Amino acid sequence: MKNKVILIFLVITIGMLSFSCKKTEYSFGNITAPSNVSMAVSIQGYDSIKNKGGDGKGIVTITVSGVNALAYRVNFGDSSTSSIQTFTGTTFKYNYLNNGTFNYTITVNAIGTGGAMTTVSKNIYIYVSYQLDSTIRKKLTGDNVKVWVIDNNASGNVGVGPTTSFYPEYYAANPNERSACLYDDEITFKRDSVTNAIYMTLDNKGESFIINAATAFYGQGSNAGDNCYSIDPGGKKQLQFMEATSSSTKDISTRKQFKVPGNGLVAFGTGGTTYEILSLTETSMHLRSIGSDGLAWYQILKVK
Repeated sequence: MKNKVILIFLVITIGMLSFSCKKTEYSFGNITAPSNVSMAVSIQGYDSIKNKGGDGKGIVTITVSGVNALAYRVNFGDSSTSSIQTFTGTTFKYNYLNNGTFNYTITVNAIGTGGAMTTVSKNIYIYVSYQLDSTIRKKLTGDNVKVWVIDNNASGNVGVGPTTSFYPEYYAANPNERSACLYDDEITFKRDSVTNAIYMTLDNKGESFIINAATAFYGQGSNAGDNCYSIDPGGKKQLQFMEATSSSTKDISTRKQFKVPGNGLVAFGTGGTTYEILSLTETSMHLRSIGSDGLAWYQILKVK
């Protein structure tokens, strides 16, 4: 009887060891690349005889489809900071901003399970002609060159609020409240006397003030904190002007906005690259942009 008990105990023990040593197996499921992927591009104002490049506004609508496609990664081919975007829908718009006539190659990666992709491309011909209002141009550049700085003495010289409004509901800085590196930046706007193009140069004295949510955007690491950082401003940049894309009205905005190539930095680093000009006089300018955190950020500038 004793031997039988010992034998049963050994069998149970071996069984438990075998179970506990069994390797856990994982499965990623089927990896499926999308099939039958197609892309259609509609250019606003296109006419096969008069306007093959569109109506000059540079707006295109892209429609894609594909079997087993979970998302689409689109490269619009114009080398701007927003030229590569990922969408979960199948129809989206894009606004080309470079003045002139250009050929672009739009490339769509349809993403399936496990990250498997199928790629399609299409060449398009786009014409863009945007003429900035001369009044805006003269106030911004003096019709030659003008240097601006953050207005350190203004209440709300920088601030933040929701995208549903057009003033800093959440926070507005008191005069000289932020770090000194924010207030010593010099932003030069210069008009090209031949083309009327406007160029911007930022002299940040070696440092720019960056908000915590945007530190990764400027290559300073994630959540490194509101602070002054060594940032390369990137030299002279041609600004790209367009009608404002927000829901603002003419009583609270000029309804003009400009895009800054590269890292998009004007003075206050929020991760925004497109700035709506809310107000502009000969000596004062109020800008609004959407930061990396999806909030509306503000900065008030004055002529140096």
